[in-house]
Amino acid sequence: MSPETLNHLLSLMIGFALAGALVSAYQAFAQRQASFGLLEDRASPRAFAAVPFLAFAAPFIIMRNTLRVDRCERRRFEFVMLATVLAGFWSMMSGTVVVMVLRALGLLG
Repeated sequence: MSPETLNHLLSLMIGFALAGALVSAYQAFAQRQASFGLLEDRASPRAFAAVPFLAFAAPFIIMRNTLRVDRCERRRFEFVMLATVLAGFWSMMSGTVVVMVLRALGLLG
């Protein structure tokens, strides 16, 4: 496996792990599930604070919603695949940001 492939795989895994940790922490503190509904409070500090949170937590929320709906209603394979690819790409991008920050801090070689 090439170093670039390993780097992308590391970014993907870190992105999904961070998303899961953020959503789990939110759920533990707020006693409700995180969702994109956090953005519904227009022009409030709460909505602005939700943007960076959702930027990193979105892959987990997308996959949770996709899998939950798929159990209740049979969705087409294409929809589930598209949601999975979107969540994976988003996770890889947010993981890349985390890897870059860790490297800048000297915590990752």
